[in-house]
This record gives sequence, C-alpha cells and structure tokens, in this order.
Amino acid sequence: MAVVNVRISGEAERALDVLTADGTSTSDAVRQALVDAVGLRRRRAMLDDARLAMADPADREAMRESMQEWADVVDPW
Repeated sequence: MAVVNVRISGEAERALDVLTADGTSTSDAVRQALVDAVGLRRRRAMLDDARLAMADPADREAMRESMQEWADVVDPW
C-alpha cells in the first residue's frame, strides 16, 4: 500500500471537510474520492464515445439496425 502526502487548501480543503463531516476518516474519504474520480472519468469517456457515435450517421444506422434485430428477441413480459 502506498503512502501519499498531500497539501490541500481552498476548494480541496472545503471538499474534504464535507467528506469527513459525517465522521469518515480523512484517509477513507481520500481513498473513496480517488475511486470515485476514476469512475467519473470513465463515465465521461463513455459519454464522449457515445456522443461521437451518435454524431456519425453510419454508427446511428448500425445501432438502429441492431435494435431492430433484437426487437424480436425481447421478452414482452
């Protein structure tokens, strides 16, 4: 396990205060914030990819065709 020392101030310090207001330790808050930041970055990348696909007429057509093919498979219940 790595040990990281960091100095924070301003906005980051206020954010840490919010994350630890419920009694969460600083270490736990920082660990969870790092995990959450990676998840957010991944979601943003997926959103960017989806926007690119939706901007491409060929990709939109391929998605439409795929959805049409699967329409027969979907359980009506």
